[in-house]
Amino acid sequence: DDSRLNRMWLWWVSSSTILWALFRHLTSPISPMLGRWVSMKFWFKQDGTDLDTLVKWAEHYPYAFPLWFGPFVCILNIHHPDYVKTILATAEPKDDLAYRFIESWIGDGLLVSKGQKWFRHRRLLTPGFHYDVLKAYIKPMSDSTKTMLDKWESYANTDKSFELFEHVSLMTLDSILKCAFSHNSNCQTEGGTNAYIKAVYELSNLINLRFRTFPYHSDLIFYLSPHGYRHRKACSVTHSHTREVIRKRKEALKEEKELDRIQAKRNLDFLDILLLARDENQQGLSDEDIRAEVDTFMFEGHDTTASGLSFILYSLACHPEHQKMCREEIMQALEGKDTMEWEDLSKIPYTTMCIKESLRLYPPVPGMNRKTTKPITFFDGRTLPAGLLLFVYGIHRNAAVWENPDVFDPLRFLPENTSRRSPHAFVPFSAGPRNCIGQNFAMNELKVATALTLKKYELIEDPTCKPKIIPRLVLRSLNGIHIKIRSVEPNM
Repeated sequence: DDSRLNRMWLWWVSSSTILWALFRHLTSPISPMLGRWVSMKFWFKQDGTDLDTLVKWAEHYPYAFPLWFGPFVCILNIHHPDYVKTILATAEPKDDLAYRFIESWIGDGLLVSKGQKWFRHRRLLTPGFHYDVLKAYIKPMSDSTKTMLDKWESYANTDKSFELFEHVSLMTLDSILKCAFSHNSNCQTEGGTNAYIKAVYELSNLINLRFRTFPYHSDLIFYLSPHGYRHRKACSVTHSHTREVIRKRKEALKEEKELDRIQAKRNLDFLDILLLARDENQQGLSDEDIRAEVDTFMFEGHDTTASGLSFILYSLACHPEHQKMCREEIMQALEGKDTMEWEDLSKIPYTTMCIKESLRLYPPVPGMNRKTTKPITFFDGRTLPAGLLLFVYGIHRNAAVWENPDVFDPLRFLPENTSRRSPHAFVPFSAGPRNCIGQNFAMNELKVATALTLKKYELIEDPTCKPKIIPRLVLRSLNGIHIKIRSVEPNM
C-alpha cells in the first residue's frame, strides 16, 4: 500500500544519506564538522522537547547562538529584543532554507518575494486589510465558528477529551474561503469530499514532512519520491481551482471597475481588492501574481490561525480562573447575542490579554528565517555577515525580559506593563516593514472564535494528554491538542 511504499522510500533515502555522510566523515578534512552534525541529530529528538532544549541553550547565551545543520549550513538563533529590533527594522528577504519548500504552492507571493516586487505588492495589498474591509469579515468568521461549535455538541458533558487542531483547522479554512473568495465551501461538514480542501491539507502535511526530512531538502530526491509526486498533484489541483475562481470573478467584475460602486452592492472580499488594485501607473497585478497572493493568503491565513486558536483554547482550559473572567466579560459584552459584531471586539480587553499571553507562550510561527544581503551591526558593535533565525519561541520565553516566563499571566499585557517592555519582546506577527500584513485579520478571528467558544462551552484540561510541542512551519503538537468541554448554563 501507499504508506508502506513511502516508508520504504524514506528508509532507502535516509540510509543512502547516512552512508554518504559516513563516507565524507572518513575521507574529508572537514570531518569534525560532520561529527558536529551527527551530534546535532542526537540533540534534536523530535519528541516534543526540542524547543525546551533550545530555550535552555538560550539561557547560557544572552543574545544569540549558532546551530550547524550539516557541514555547510549554519543558522544564528537570535532571541533577545535588542538584536531582534536590528533585524526587523530592515526589509531583508526571507531565507531560502525553509520558505523555498512552499514556493511551488504559493508562488512568489508577499511571504517570499523581495525587493521592488515585494514593495509594490505590499502597497497594492494594504487596502485589503483596512478596517472598513475587515468589518465585513466578522459575520463569516462568526458563522464558521458556530458551525464548529455545533459539531462539538457530541463531546459536551461526556467527560471525554477530543483533539482540537483538526476541528479548528477546518474552521479557519472555512472562514478564509468565505473572506477571500466569498465562497461557502461546507468544508467543516464535507471536508473529506472537496478536492480543493483535500489538496490544501495534503500540501500542508507534505511541506511539513519535507521540512523535517533532511534528504527531502534536495529538490531532485523530493521530485523523484512518492511524496514529491503527491505534492505536484496537489499543487496542480490548488492552482487550477484558484485560476478558475479568478477567471469567474474577472468576468463578474467586467461591468464594475471601481471599488466604491461594487461595495455599494455587496461586501468586498480579498479577491475583489486584488483584481482591482492599481499602482500609480494604473497597472494592476498579473493573473499569476493574483494567484500567488490568493494562495499565500490561504496558506498563511488558515494554518497559523488554527495553531494560535488551538493553543489559546488549550491555555484557557488549563487556567479556569482566567477562563471564568473571560467568560464573564464576554457575556457582558454580547448582552445575550449569539454572534459577534465589529463593535464587540473592543469590549473584551481581558480576553484579548489572555489571547496575547497564549500567543507569547505558543507563537504560531516559532521561528522566522531571514537572509542578510549585507553585513548587519548590532547595538553592541557585533557584526553579522551570515543568515539567521529569529527564534520567536525563545524571544517570548527569555527570562531576561519576562519574569517567570513559563507562567500564564495575562496581566503582562496591561498597558502600563507593555509600555515598560521593548516592542520587540512580543513578535507573534513579526515587526517592522515585513510584519504580517494580515495580523489584524488574524487577531479579529481569534477574538471572535474565543469569545463564541467560551460563551457556549466551559473548557476543561485533560491532564492525561498534555501536548508535545514541536516546531514545524507552524507550532504543532506530536500527540494533538486535547481538551474536554461542558455546556455553559444559560444563566451564567
